[in-house]
Parts: sequence; C-alpha cells; structure tokens
Amino acid sequence: MSTISTSLPELKQRIESREARIGIVGMGYVGLPLALLFSAERFRITGFDIAESKVETLNSGGSYIVRILPEHIQEAQRAGFSATSDYSEVASMDAVIICVPTPLNEYHEPDLSYVTGTVQSIAPYVRAGQLIVLESTTYPGTTEEIVVPLLEKGNPHGLKVARSVGDIGLHVAFSPEREDPGNDTVARHDIPKVVGGCDPGAVELATAMYGSIFRRVIPVSSPAVAEMTKLLENIYRCVNIALVNELKQLCMRMGIDMHEVIDAAKTKPFGFQAFYPGPGLGGHCIPIDPFYLSWKAKEYDFRTKFIELAGEVNIGMPYFVIEQTAAALNDHRKAMNGSKILVLGLSYKKDIDDLRESPSLTIIELLRQKGATVFYNDPFFPHVGRGRHYDLNMENTPLDNIEQFDAVLIVTDHSTYDYKDIVNRAKLVIDTRNATKGIQSDKIVRC
Repeated sequence: MSTISTSLPELKQRIESREARIGIVGMGYVGLPLALLFSAERFRITGFDIAESKVETLNSGGSYIVRILPEHIQEAQRAGFSATSDYSEVASMDAVIICVPTPLNEYHEPDLSYVTGTVQSIAPYVRAGQLIVLESTTYPGTTEEIVVPLLEKGNPHGLKVARSVGDIGLHVAFSPEREDPGNDTVARHDIPKVVGGCDPGAVELATAMYGSIFRRVIPVSSPAVAEMTKLLENIYRCVNIALVNELKQLCMRMGIDMHEVIDAAKTKPFGFQAFYPGPGLGGHCIPIDPFYLSWKAKEYDFRTKFIELAGEVNIGMPYFVIEQTAAALNDHRKAMNGSKILVLGLSYKKDIDDLRESPSLTIIELLRQKGATVFYNDPFFPHVGRGRHYDLNMENTPLDNIEQFDAVLIVTDHSTYDYKDIVNRAKLVIDTRNATKGIQSDKIVRC
C-alpha cells in the first residue's frame, strides 16, 4: 500500500496531463456514465463496486444499463478502464469519487449507510494529497459532518482533511451529480458542474478534474452550499410537479384538459416553465430530496411546510390513480376486486431501465391490495422481483392478447408502444401520462 504524499501542484499537473488515476465508487446510473466520460478523455479509470456481478460484467466488456452499450465499455477498457471490488486499490488512486445511493429508510428518513460504508471501506487506504469527492445527493452538512470524520478516524496514518491553503492532508469536496437518464437534449459535457471544497486546494483540484470533462465548473464557497444547490434543483421540480398534479385533479372536476392548459401556458416566453402531471414521482432524487432537507431542517427547529406539502401531494398520486381506475371500471360495470389489469410501464419514466422509486411499483401493490389480478408489460424488464420497497415477483406479459384484460393502465409512456393499436384492442384504457393524446375513443379515461 502506498503512503507517498502527492503535492497539490503535482496532482493538478497529473490531472491536466491525463496521467492522474481516478477511482469511482459505485458503478450504477451515475458512476458508470461518469467513468465513461473520464475514459473518453484518456484518463485511466478504476470502477469500484461491492456487487461482484457488476464487476464481472464490466471486466468482460458487457453492460447492465440499457443506454450504455457493451461497445462503450470496451472502448473505455482500451483507455485503461477496469472494475474491482477490492478497495485496497484506492491507495493507488490520485482521486476518488463516491457515487453511491442515498435512499430513504422505512420512516422516510435519510439512509446514509451506503455513504458511511463506502467511506469506512476506503479510509484505510487513503493517502496525503488525494482528492476525495462525494457526489451522492444528500443534506447540507453531510460532507463535513460525516465524510470528513470517518476519513480522519479510519485512516491508519493520522491524516487530516486540509482546511486552509498550504495544509498537507486529504482534499475533500462535494460535487452533486446532475444525471438525467433518458434526456438526450443536453450533452453531458454541457451540464455545468458545481464544486464545493473543505479547503481551497480541494476546489482547485476538483475544478481541474471536472473541467477536463465538463465545459464549465462552478466553484462555491463550501460543501454545504454545493449540497444545498442539488436539493434546491430537485425540490424546485418536486414543488412544481406537485402544483400541476394538484391542478390536474381540480381540472378533471371542472372538465378542463390540464395538458391543454400547460401547452397554452408554455407559449409565454418568460416567467413560466412547463411541468407535467403524472401518476407519482420516481427516480433517485426528486421523490427523496425534499425529505432529506425536511429531516435536516428539524435540527434547526425549522419546519419546511411548503416542501412537505408538495411531498404529500406527490406521494398521494398513486392512490389517486387507484381511485380513478376503480371509478373507470365501475363505469364499465366491473369491480376492481377480481378484475384483470395490465400495467404498461414499470420504470419511473419513459425509455429507461430504472425502477428506483417508480410509482408503477406502488400502483401494482395497491391494485393487488384491492383484489385485482395484475400483470405488467415493460420492454426493459423481463422480470421484476424484490427490491428495497417492493416484492412483486412478476414476469413480463406480452401484448398479444390485450383483449383479455378488463383494463390497461398506462403508467410509463415508453416510446415503443403503439398506443393507437392498444386503444383499438383494449376494453378500457386508463392513461396517466397523456400518452393517448390525439386518439379519440370512448374507451380512454385520462387521469
């Protein structure tokens, strides 16, 4: 294990010359794309993951994420990319970036076990002069209150985290990930990168490192500012989605098409950004981030009423979908209890293979609780088993015999679906995504 210290100027030079070795912990939806970005800029990247199946797949030139093709992995391998579950290799890295999940526990409180476990695993192998960056979305204070103490306590050399100019030690920073799976409108390198460090050296090094793959890096005054920046971005979306979800329910009572309202409103060239209603929020950030901030706010005797209300509205959307499905079946003289219902789409948004916090999973469980016999179809998931918050154990159902179902419930509007054909063959279609826009049929119930 190397204990050789690297000076700040030396490490910065190594980054700028692409000689620096970068380790990325967590080869998931954030870490793996980031590894490929660095590999494309000729950095030698080591991906760390505790899942041996992921390590084996990557080292054999394969991929387990739909939007990342095997040839992308193989191209990165030619630039020196490899994967491992052996954290002792951290000792040979110049920089380590942590991209692990930060979910909620069963009480809707932050679960930082992946972060703490990772930091405890790498701490014995860190060395003076290394750059350690946390990218996982979390509440303000995590980097300095959790990551820094664990690094200082866990390393055997008595290393401290640098705090001011000239300090010799570890350089620690926070830089929030800004991944948006399935969004091809903005190239990844065009997404500005925010960086907040525990010392000026950490900011300088992180800016140089991320500046090699992103066109713009925005330094801020502290890790806490960078942590809050990420929460603001996602809570902004959460609150606005809650607004249109609530207005959608009102518009339905008033006989107004909420999607037509949004299309009209977004023609205003200033002061309005379009958000769209749906069956609930999914993904790793937007459904979770408000609860991270609300939890941390209690430490300061502050209640985030506005944010909590938005969270309540969005959490309630799957239940609203169940109510509308039951009403639609009732109008067709069918009870939900005993009905055969096909759910279209499992992933949390269209055209991606990501189940994290997907409202489809909640909706399926609620349908089952109401006595429905539930099936699903999703081109990305031949099987769905058990996860942190679900236990479905279901197989993908082909669309050959849509006529057999009492209702087809569109929860995720994948582009591969032929909605006109689905409507023609179905007895009843409940559309939560406006996927059937432009199709006229008395079989369709939009909610």
